[in-house]
Amino acid sequence: MDGPNISVDIRLAPNYFPREEYGIVEELPNLVTPGEVLPFAKYLRGHGTYVNDKRELIASVAGVITTIDDHVSVVPLKSRYSGAVGDVIVGRITEVQQKRWKVDTNSRLDSVLNITNVNLLGGEHRRRSEADLLAMRNFLREGDLISAEIQAKQRDDTLVLHTRNLKYGKLSQGILVKVPPHLIKTSKLNFHNLPYGASIIIGSNGYIFVGPTMNEDESTGGYVQNLNPIPLPERQVIIRLRNCVELLSQSQIMIFDTTVTKCYEASIDLGYNIKDLILPEVIRDVASVVRSQVEEIVVET
Repeated sequence: MDGPNISVDIRLAPNYFPREEYGIVEELPNLVTPGEVLPFAKYLRGHGTYVNDKRELIASVAGVITTIDDHVSVVPLKSRYSGAVGDVIVGRITEVQQKRWKVDTNSRLDSVLNITNVNLLGGEHRRRSEADLLAMRNFLREGDLISAEIQAKQRDDTLVLHTRNLKYGKLSQGILVKVPPHLIKTSKLNFHNLPYGASIIIGSNGYIFVGPTMNEDESTGGYVQNLNPIPLPERQVIIRLRNCVELLSQSQIMIFDTTVTKCYEASIDLGYNIKDLILPEVIRDVASVVRSQVEEIVVET
């Protein structure tokens, strides 16, 4: 009996590697590694540095040297999300505790969402009762995705969240994409309904949620999920958008609504299928188009 036919796609490393396209340079004079002596003996030490027994200034992380007045610091090439008051983030509930939830927000420590900082079901305004404390898992439970805003930052860098605005709360069906936080462009708008039949929430912490178009009716209090089956065309749009975000991340392109839409449209104009967007040569081609279009926008403005 003949076995099933299986198609195998074998690819070798591409010969073409555009160093200038990816911003690669031959020499980075300000790049240091941990343990390297910094030539700033008379400067005050900042983040990413320490002073040894010989009174030498030493780098404690791998990164780029930055100087401000008489302070010198090393900015790490990769780091966790530090957060700032007012940032809109996407997070995942990791634990339900007494009067609060712990939330993974891609920061050094789990963030905190107190029950006093959430809307009650239906957006009702009243004091929290014992019944509310016993029903905390009816609001949020482990594994739930939420959108929230940073209310405060504690001394140990723990972020305190709130979802008092009705546009925040539990997220329904969709895909979570994780990208480096430094690729997220600072913007006042984090919620975007795209014209393709999908929406995207770009969290400042590097967590991006792609899902169906958001309902403009915000009377549910942020805890009523729509679990109706998503039609196939909408699912295909969501998956293409997800692959576009991953493409931008791998190409080190700043991620905001304009680059996402440009990437989505370029992938269609170039005739690529959804599954093709994970191939190295396709990533290179689409990223090149997006870069040129974004540069044109910058020149025009």
